[in-house]
Amino acid sequence: MSDNSYLDMQLLRFTTAGSVDDGKSTLIGRLLYDSKSIFEDQLESVENSSKKRGVDHVDLALLTDGLKDEREQGITIDVAYRYFATPKRKFIIADTPGHIQYTRNMVTGASTANLALILVDARHGVVEQTCRHSFIASLLQIPHLVICVNKMDLVDFSEERFNEIVKEYKEFASKLNVSDIRFVPISALHGDNVVNRSEHTPWYDGETLLHTLETIHIDSDQDHVNARFPVQTVIRPKSDEYHDYRGYAGRVAGGIYKPGDEVVVLPSGFNSKIKSIDTMEGQVEEAFAPMSVTITLEDDIDISRGDMIVRPNNQPQVEQDLDVMLCWLNNKAAQPRAKYIIRHTSNEARCIIKEVLYKVNINTLHRIEDDKAITMNDIVRVKIRSTKPLFIDEYNDNRNSGSIILVDESTNETVAAGMIRL
Repeated sequence: MSDNSYLDMQLLRFTTAGSVDDGKSTLIGRLLYDSKSIFEDQLESVENSSKKRGVDHVDLALLTDGLKDEREQGITIDVAYRYFATPKRKFIIADTPGHIQYTRNMVTGASTANLALILVDARHGVVEQTCRHSFIASLLQIPHLVICVNKMDLVDFSEERFNEIVKEYKEFASKLNVSDIRFVPISALHGDNVVNRSEHTPWYDGETLLHTLETIHIDSDQDHVNARFPVQTVIRPKSDEYHDYRGYAGRVAGGIYKPGDEVVVLPSGFNSKIKSIDTMEGQVEEAFAPMSVTITLEDDIDISRGDMIVRPNNQPQVEQDLDVMLCWLNNKAAQPRAKYIIRHTSNEARCIIKEVLYKVNINTLHRIEDDKAITMNDIVRVKIRSTKPLFIDEYNDNRNSGSIILVDESTNETVAAGMIRL
């Protein structure tokens, strides 16, 4: 494979979630092992560790348990990112812990994912954590869910049991806002339907898990309708060759941009046309999310970081009062009327949490309206007021221009992540 074709391969980000012993680590180990994405020395060390533990097979869970020491020492467990590639696609896995106290880690790992793998133990079926993880995936608008019914070997690969779990999950998921849900019967321990088809499930005519990951359609996951280009920096080389060059660099957050397009710059409201779109490889004829590009305009307009280049007939809302679904990430509770820094695309302002509308009971999905304290891992609906207008979209329409983070001014810690509701 040439370097270029490798770089051009599509990247799929997926997150994994499940209860504590659902076999997530074994499943990721199996994916890496059967798709030949691990190095000889890694395999050797896992084989040795497995022997030391007296396990008669290679314990693939050890491939992913880099956080083992942390677990034993009781340190906060974070999200572990792993990278692998097959000839068809590149993958980044965000492996998140299953316990309730790690809700924030799942939110962090899932925020950029195209797909979530949710593991269900075939013996136990849909449990509280299955519902909680599915709710977070739906809240974060992850477009695709793959429900891996694992440990099928422990229920004798029963088609009846698999169908029961599918029915049970679909009943629960009817309350969620997820359009694409798929089910795969697997045994991560033995590799059934993970990378290779299983002879134990002749009744299953769907795809293996890896085939689903390699072929699932993700081009339309990005918002190609609402043109949003938050400016990160202004490029002025001032060299002899590019003496008058003035480019606006950033990452396309939505829509498609082409030279000649009419655009309007927010907040000034000045109109212009795109002169060129430049990248490290040279000029391109169109730019779309999530490309990083530099746009030049035909008119000399005063533009700085935090401004947004949009289409005249399709503009975001300009608001100082935001309605936000917030996940509190910090172990220090939110202080009433405390000031925070709000970051939205490349823009930054100060803000206060003006009002707490309700908390969500993440297990029952019920609203709690009488408890207004915001503590770690809470998911709450709040009203926020910022010191300057922000150019916002509904999170369900655009995950980039519809999300914010809050930062503590004194410690510079990210304390919350939020999804904007309009």
